[in-house]
Amino acid sequence: MSTMFFISLFDFFLPRFCPGCKQKLSAEQKYICDDCINSIPLATNSLIKIEYQRKFSDKKLISGFTAPFIFEKDKELQHIIHSIKYSKKFAVGNRLGEIIAEISGDEIKTWRIDFIVPVPLHHLKKANRGYNQSFYIAKGLGKSLNIPVNQSILKRVKFTQTQTALSLVERQENIGDAFKVKKTKTVKGKNILIIDDVITTGATLNECARILKEVGANKIYASSSAIAE
Repeated sequence: MSTMFFISLFDFFLPRFCPGCKQKLSAEQKYICDDCINSIPLATNSLIKIEYQRKFSDKKLISGFTAPFIFEKDKELQHIIHSIKYSKKFAVGNRLGEIIAEISGDEIKTWRIDFIVPVPLHHLKKANRGYNQSFYIAKGLGKSLNIPVNQSILKRVKFTQTQTALSLVERQENIGDAFKVKKTKTVKGKNILIIDDVITTGATLNECARILKEVGANKIYASSSAIAE
């Protein structure tokens, strides 16, 4: 009997639902329905260039960045990300990483990445939540592109308040000195891709890149599921 038969049988007794629209998934659909994926606005190359100039260019820490989607509040992608962050939908995180690879993988391959590093959570926040959602996105991306994921490189040493309501200056102050590198020898001379769930101002990614460069990383790149304009 085929794998699809067993998935269909499993779905009959324990139906799966899309985290974006809450509709029942068909056997052919992997964790997120096609309608939701197709409804999320794509980030064009021109928008990505503009956002790179706005968020990363001046600091000269991140050599390149990409994201497949545009983040919209209270829409499908936010529901999908919340299902990873708050409902332990790890497979959804992996699927989101696969989608990043499907859309942005060709560019990421040109960066010759040695390993992927998810933005770490502070240990208190991780203890409360139980896991880091960015790790599962990174895991799906890394598996798709055959790039190792290393979550032991960076450690978050400063408990920061949620960035959402802060201005750019406040975000930069909030995230300053929030991270440290745990394995400096592993970093030296390497090209590293940092993964966050959504890129807003870029302050967190710039701070991660700064301390990685300080201990001898070669080039730092960044990616996420979406750009929040």
